[in-house]
Amino acid sequence: MNTIPETDLILNADGSIYHLNLLPDDIADTIITVGDPDRVAEVSVHFDSIELKKGKREFVTHTGFIGPNRITVISTGIGTDNVDIVLNELDSLANIDFSTRTVREELRSLNIIRIGTSGALQEEIAVDSVLISEHAIGLDSLMHYYTQALSLEEEHFKRAIESHFEGLSNISPYVAAADRGLLDKIGKNLKHGITVTCPGFYAPQARMLRARSANDNLIKSFQNFHYNYQRMSNLEMETAGIYALANVLGHKAISVNAILANRISYEFSKQPQKTINQTIELVLSRVF
Repeated sequence: MNTIPETDLILNADGSIYHLNLLPDDIADTIITVGDPDRVAEVSVHFDSIELKKGKREFVTHTGFIGPNRITVISTGIGTDNVDIVLNELDSLANIDFSTRTVREELRSLNIIRIGTSGALQEEIAVDSVLISEHAIGLDSLMHYYTQALSLEEEHFKRAIESHFEGLSNISPYVAAADRGLLDKIGKNLKHGITVTCPGFYAPQARMLRARSANDNLIKSFQNFHYNYQRMSNLEMETAGIYALANVLGHKAISVNAILANRISYEFSKQPQKTINQTIELVLSRVF
Protein backbone atom coordinates (compact mmCIF):
# COMPACT_ATOMS: atom_id res chain seq x y z
CA MET A 1 0.00 0.00 0.00
CA ASN A 2 1.35 3.44 -0.97
CA THR A 3 2.60 5.72 1.79
CA ILE A 4 1.35 9.31 1.53
CA PRO A 5 4.30 11.75 1.72
CA GLU A 6 4.61 14.45 4.38
CA THR A 7 4.16 17.16 1.76
CA ASP A 8 0.71 15.79 0.82
CA LEU A 9 -0.61 14.71 4.22
CA ILE A 10 0.62 17.53 6.45
CA LEU A 11 0.25 17.00 10.20
CA ASN A 12 0.80 19.41 13.07
CA ALA A 13 3.18 18.66 15.94
CA ASP A 14 0.34 17.14 17.99
CA GLY A 15 -0.60 14.78 15.12
CA SER A 16 -3.64 16.76 14.02
CA ILE A 17 -4.49 17.50 10.39
CA TYR A 18 -2.83 20.70 9.14
CA HIS A 19 -5.62 23.26 8.60
CA LEU A 20 -8.52 21.92 10.66
CA ASN A 21 -6.30 21.15 13.68
CA LEU A 22 -8.34 17.98 14.34
CA LEU A 23 -7.48 14.40 15.30
CA PRO A 24 -9.33 11.43 13.77
CA ASP A 25 -11.43 10.84 16.92
CA ASP A 26 -12.57 14.48 16.98
CA ILE A 27 -15.23 14.11 14.27
CA ALA A 28 -18.56 12.29 14.18
CA ASP A 29 -20.03 10.48 11.17
CA THR A 30 -22.64 13.26 10.84
CA ILE A 31 -21.10 16.64 10.05
CA ILE A 32 -22.86 19.96 9.57
CA THR A 33 -20.93 22.60 7.66
CA VAL A 34 -21.54 26.33 7.92
CA GLY A 35 -19.65 29.14 6.27
CA ASP A 36 -19.43 31.59 9.16
CA PRO A 37 -17.22 30.54 12.12
CA ASP A 38 -19.62 32.37 14.47
CA ARG A 39 -22.46 30.18 13.23
CA VAL A 40 -20.84 27.04 14.69
CA ALA A 41 -21.97 28.05 18.18
CA GLU A 42 -25.43 28.88 16.82
CA VAL A 43 -25.70 25.21 15.82
CA SER A 44 -23.98 23.58 18.81
CA VAL A 45 -26.14 25.53 21.30
CA HIS A 46 -28.82 22.99 20.36
CA PHE A 47 -26.61 20.00 21.27
CA ASP A 48 -27.39 18.22 24.53
CA SER A 49 -23.68 18.19 25.33
CA ILE A 50 -20.43 19.38 23.74
CA GLU A 51 -17.28 17.32 24.18
CA LEU A 52 -14.87 19.23 21.94
CA LYS A 53 -14.24 22.78 20.75
CA LYS A 54 -11.29 23.51 18.47
CA GLY A 55 -10.42 26.24 16.03
CA LYS A 56 -7.70 27.36 13.63
CA ARG A 57 -7.98 30.20 11.14
CA GLU A 58 -11.59 30.24 9.85
CA PHE A 59 -12.09 26.55 10.68
CA VAL A 60 -13.98 26.19 13.97
CA THR A 61 -15.22 22.77 15.10
CA HIS A 62 -17.60 21.66 17.84
CA THR A 63 -18.42 17.98 18.42
CA GLY A 64 -21.08 16.80 20.83
CA PHE A 65 -24.28 14.81 21.22
CA ILE A 66 -27.98 15.15 20.45
CA GLY A 67 -29.47 12.42 22.61
CA PRO A 68 -27.30 9.34 21.98
CA ASN A 69 -26.20 10.59 18.56
CA ARG A 70 -22.75 12.11 18.08
CA ILE A 71 -22.57 15.12 15.74
CA THR A 72 -19.95 17.61 14.52
CA VAL A 73 -20.40 21.15 13.21
CA ILE A 74 -17.53 22.85 11.38
CA SER A 75 -17.10 26.18 9.61
CA THR A 76 -15.67 26.20 6.10
CA GLY A 77 -15.29 29.91 5.53
CA ILE A 78 -16.47 31.26 2.18
CA GLY A 79 -15.94 29.60 -1.19
CA THR A 80 -14.95 26.32 -2.79
CA ASP A 81 -11.23 26.93 -2.24
CA ASN A 82 -11.96 26.45 1.46
CA VAL A 83 -14.30 23.54 0.70
CA ASP A 84 -11.35 21.83 -1.00
CA ILE A 85 -9.42 21.99 2.29
CA VAL A 86 -12.31 21.00 4.54
CA LEU A 87 -13.60 18.05 2.50
CA ASN A 88 -10.15 16.58 1.88
CA GLU A 89 -9.08 16.95 5.50
CA LEU A 90 -12.35 15.53 6.86
CA ASP A 91 -11.89 12.57 4.53
CA SER A 92 -8.30 12.16 5.74
CA LEU A 93 -9.49 12.12 9.35
CA ALA A 94 -12.02 9.43 8.45
CA ASN A 95 -10.04 7.26 6.05
CA ILE A 96 -6.28 7.65 6.47
CA ASP A 97 -4.20 6.03 9.20
CA PHE A 98 -1.99 8.92 10.34
CA SER A 99 0.54 6.61 12.01
CA THR A 100 1.32 4.70 8.79
CA ARG A 101 0.25 7.41 6.28
CA THR A 102 -1.80 4.84 4.38
CA VAL A 103 -5.45 4.63 3.37
CA ARG A 104 -7.48 2.43 5.71
CA GLU A 105 -8.79 -0.86 4.33
CA GLU A 106 -12.33 -0.12 5.56
CA LEU A 107 -13.50 3.27 4.38
CA ARG A 108 -15.85 5.45 6.42
CA SER A 109 -18.62 7.40 4.71
CA LEU A 110 -19.60 10.70 6.30
CA ASN A 111 -22.98 12.45 6.14
CA ILE A 112 -22.20 16.09 5.30
CA ILE A 113 -25.03 18.61 5.67
CA ARG A 114 -24.42 22.20 4.62
CA ILE A 115 -26.54 24.91 6.23
CA GLY A 116 -25.99 28.16 4.38
CA THR A 117 -27.51 31.39 3.15
CA SER A 118 -28.47 32.04 -0.44
CA GLY A 119 -30.21 34.28 -2.95
CA ALA A 120 -33.18 33.14 -5.04
CA LEU A 121 -33.15 33.28 -8.85
CA GLN A 122 -36.89 32.85 -9.41
CA GLU A 123 -39.42 35.46 -8.33
CA GLU A 124 -41.79 32.93 -6.72
CA ILE A 125 -39.14 31.63 -4.28
CA ALA A 126 -39.97 33.50 -1.10
CA VAL A 127 -37.44 35.35 0.99
CA ASP A 128 -37.08 33.63 4.42
CA SER A 129 -37.97 30.23 2.93
CA VAL A 130 -35.81 27.09 2.91
CA LEU A 131 -34.63 25.44 -0.30
CA ILE A 132 -32.81 22.12 -0.81
CA SER A 133 -30.15 21.80 -3.52
CA GLU A 134 -31.10 18.70 -5.52
CA HIS A 135 -28.39 19.48 -8.08
CA ALA A 136 -25.56 21.98 -8.10
CA ILE A 137 -23.67 23.73 -10.88
CA GLY A 138 -20.13 24.90 -10.16
CA LEU A 139 -18.95 28.00 -12.01
CA ASP A 140 -15.62 27.93 -10.17
CA SER A 141 -12.63 25.86 -11.32
CA LEU A 142 -12.24 23.44 -8.38
CA MET A 143 -13.39 20.23 -10.04
CA HIS A 144 -11.32 20.83 -13.16
CA TYR A 145 -8.43 19.55 -11.00
CA TYR A 146 -10.18 16.28 -10.02
CA THR A 147 -11.44 13.26 -11.91
CA GLN A 148 -15.21 12.99 -11.64
CA ALA A 149 -17.22 9.86 -12.45
CA LEU A 150 -20.59 11.19 -13.57
CA SER A 151 -23.75 9.14 -13.94
CA LEU A 152 -25.48 9.11 -17.33
CA GLU A 153 -28.09 11.53 -16.00
CA GLU A 154 -25.36 13.87 -14.73
CA GLU A 155 -23.62 13.72 -18.12
CA HIS A 156 -26.85 14.80 -19.86
CA PHE A 157 -27.31 17.55 -17.27
CA LYS A 158 -23.73 18.78 -17.78
CA ARG A 159 -24.15 18.92 -21.56
CA ALA A 160 -27.36 20.92 -21.17
CA ILE A 161 -25.58 23.38 -18.86
CA GLU A 162 -22.60 23.72 -21.19
CA SER A 163 -24.90 24.40 -24.13
CA HIS A 164 -26.85 27.00 -22.16
CA PHE A 165 -23.73 28.89 -21.07
CA GLU A 166 -21.97 28.62 -24.44
CA GLY A 167 -22.29 32.32 -25.20
CA LEU A 168 -21.00 33.52 -21.84
CA SER A 169 -17.28 34.23 -21.44
CA ASN A 170 -14.98 32.41 -19.03
CA ILE A 171 -17.55 29.90 -17.77
CA SER A 172 -16.79 26.16 -17.82
CA PRO A 173 -19.29 24.57 -15.44
CA TYR A 174 -19.22 21.26 -13.58
CA VAL A 175 -22.19 19.50 -12.01
CA ALA A 176 -22.96 17.30 -9.02
CA ALA A 177 -26.01 15.94 -7.21
CA ALA A 178 -27.18 15.61 -3.64
CA ASP A 179 -27.22 12.20 -1.97
CA ARG A 180 -30.63 10.68 -2.62
CA GLY A 181 -31.03 9.29 0.89
CA LEU A 182 -30.29 12.63 2.55
CA LEU A 183 -32.49 14.39 0.01
CA ASP A 184 -35.45 12.23 1.04
CA LYS A 185 -34.67 12.56 4.77
CA ILE A 186 -33.64 16.20 5.22
CA GLY A 187 -35.46 17.61 2.19
CA LYS A 188 -38.85 15.98 2.69
CA ASN A 189 -41.73 18.37 1.86
CA LEU A 190 -39.30 21.24 1.16
CA LYS A 191 -38.78 23.02 -2.16
CA HIS A 192 -35.96 21.50 -4.24
CA GLY A 193 -33.95 23.23 -6.93
CA ILE A 194 -30.76 23.61 -8.95
CA THR A 195 -28.18 25.64 -7.06
CA VAL A 196 -25.54 27.74 -8.82
CA THR A 197 -22.22 27.90 -6.96
CA CYS A 198 -20.28 31.02 -7.89
CA PRO A 199 -16.56 31.82 -7.48
CA GLY A 200 -17.25 35.21 -5.91
CA PHE A 201 -19.94 37.39 -4.35
CA TYR A 202 -20.03 40.45 -6.59
CA ALA A 203 -19.57 40.21 -10.37
CA PRO A 204 -19.71 36.37 -10.35
CA GLN A 205 -23.20 36.75 -8.89
CA ALA A 206 -24.05 39.73 -11.13
CA ARG A 207 -23.67 42.32 -8.37
CA MET A 208 -22.14 45.60 -9.49
CA LEU A 209 -20.84 48.33 -7.22
CA ARG A 210 -18.09 50.24 -9.09
CA ALA A 211 -16.45 47.45 -11.11
CA ARG A 212 -18.43 46.48 -14.19
CA SER A 213 -19.42 42.85 -14.87
CA ALA A 214 -18.12 41.11 -18.01
CA ASN A 215 -21.47 39.28 -18.35
CA ASP A 216 -24.34 41.78 -18.28
CA ASN A 217 -27.05 39.14 -18.72
CA LEU A 218 -25.85 36.67 -16.11
CA ILE A 219 -28.95 36.67 -13.88
CA LYS A 220 -31.25 36.36 -16.90
CA SER A 221 -29.15 33.44 -18.18
CA PHE A 222 -29.50 31.71 -14.81
CA GLN A 223 -33.20 32.44 -14.62
CA ASN A 224 -34.03 31.16 -18.12
CA PHE A 225 -32.44 27.70 -17.87
CA HIS A 226 -34.78 24.68 -17.87
CA TYR A 227 -33.88 21.00 -17.46
CA ASN A 228 -36.37 18.18 -16.82
CA TYR A 229 -38.93 20.64 -15.43
CA GLN A 230 -36.36 22.15 -13.07
CA ARG A 231 -34.88 25.64 -13.15
CA MET A 232 -31.88 27.25 -11.55
CA SER A 233 -33.23 28.25 -8.17
CA ASN A 234 -30.54 30.02 -6.17
CA LEU A 235 -26.97 31.36 -5.95
CA GLU A 236 -24.33 30.71 -3.28
CA MET A 237 -20.61 29.82 -3.03
CA GLU A 238 -20.01 26.28 -1.66
CA THR A 239 -22.61 23.66 -2.60
CA ALA A 240 -21.25 22.35 -5.92
CA GLY A 241 -17.78 21.87 -4.45
CA ILE A 242 -19.19 20.01 -1.44
CA TYR A 243 -21.36 17.76 -3.61
CA ALA A 244 -18.69 16.99 -6.18
CA LEU A 245 -15.89 16.27 -3.69
CA ALA A 246 -18.23 14.24 -1.47
CA ASN A 247 -19.13 12.10 -4.49
CA VAL A 248 -15.46 11.68 -5.46
CA LEU A 249 -14.50 10.67 -1.91
CA GLY A 250 -17.47 8.40 -1.20
CA HIS A 251 -19.35 10.61 1.25
CA LYS A 252 -23.00 11.72 1.28
CA ALA A 253 -23.90 15.39 1.09
CA ILE A 254 -26.85 17.72 1.04
CA SER A 255 -27.13 21.51 1.07
CA VAL A 256 -29.91 23.36 2.90
CA ASN A 257 -30.30 27.00 1.86
CA ALA A 258 -31.86 29.77 3.94
CA ILE A 259 -33.13 32.19 1.28
CA LEU A 260 -32.22 35.68 2.48
CA ALA A 261 -32.59 37.52 -0.83
CA ASN A 262 -34.55 37.38 -4.07
CA ARG A 263 -32.39 38.62 -6.94
CA ILE A 264 -35.39 39.09 -9.26
CA SER A 265 -37.63 41.13 -6.95
CA TYR A 266 -34.63 42.86 -5.28
CA GLU A 267 -35.90 41.93 -1.83
CA PHE A 268 -33.66 41.17 1.16
CA SER A 269 -34.77 39.55 4.41
CA LYS A 270 -35.80 41.85 7.25
CA GLN A 271 -35.17 39.02 9.75
CA PRO A 272 -32.06 37.18 8.48
CA GLN A 273 -30.92 35.83 11.85
CA LYS A 274 -34.37 34.46 12.64
CA THR A 275 -34.48 32.70 9.25
CA ILE A 276 -31.02 31.20 9.81
CA ASN A 277 -31.98 29.99 13.30
CA GLN A 278 -35.18 28.41 12.00
CA THR A 279 -33.21 26.63 9.27
CA ILE A 280 -30.73 25.27 11.82
CA GLU A 281 -33.56 24.00 14.03
CA LEU A 282 -35.30 22.41 11.04
CA VAL A 283 -32.17 20.50 10.01
CA LEU A 284 -31.38 19.32 13.54
CA SER A 285 -34.95 18.05 13.94
CA ARG A 286 -34.47 15.80 10.88
CA VAL A 287 -30.84 14.75 11.02
CA PHE A 288 -31.26 11.65 13.22
